[in-house]
Amino acid sequence: MVTARDELAPLSARSAILSLMLGAHPTPLTPADLARAGQFFGIAPATVRVALTRAVSDGDLRRTDDGYRLGERLIQRQAHQDEAVHTADKPWDGSWEMAVVVAGGRPGTERAVLRDALKAHRLAELREGVWTRPANLRRPRFSDPVLQTFTAVPDQDPAELAASLWDLTGWTRAAEHLLERLASTTQPALRLATAAAIVRHLSDDPLLPVELRPADWPAAALRETYSAYQRELSELAALPR
Repeated sequence: MVTARDELAPLSARSAILSLMLGAHPTPLTPADLARAGQFFGIAPATVRVALTRAVSDGDLRRTDDGYRLGERLIQRQAHQDEAVHTADKPWDGSWEMAVVVAGGRPGTERAVLRDALKAHRLAELREGVWTRPANLRRPRFSDPVLQTFTAVPDQDPAELAASLWDLTGWTRAAEHLLERLASTTQPALRLATAAAIVRHLSDDPLLPVELRPADWPAAALRETYSAYQRELSELAALPR
């Protein structure tokens, strides 16, 4: 999670290019497009070329006849970011999703992969091997052969349960800091770095139903701010060559 103490620093050339492509949803960008965008963010064309070569080598980008496209891993990351920015929830009936790990003796790497996948699906760990969240999202339930899934209604006060599963106060404080940071920043490279921090922070939003959110929950303002910045990136990507 982003914290209010995080320092503001420009992204590396590679991170800047990938953030541009993740955030702007452009058509394929040519080397000339990316060199021009790099100069806007204070990155020399030669540095952009090196970053592109390394990104292609690592599979983060694909070089095609019409330009550079996101690689498969970043396409999935973009979908996760889009879910964070464009929420798809539904009226909440008070029920919760629950996923329980029922297979033991698995390697640590497999357990870590499953934990990351459950977190990406915005479930929180109630206790070891038991994951849950309010059933308010319009998306398929997470499934895996090592899990049993249930729909449950907790006896505990649901707002207290949510507050015990997620650091809502800390998330709010960091979100407010990011809003202030972007509003007060004019340098393009620092605005891009701040926007990247915003979308990472939105990826940690538990997407709770309104009934369980704190009264001052700033997620909507953060999404609106990031969406406005996405339009800036799209306009940059669409500038005449």
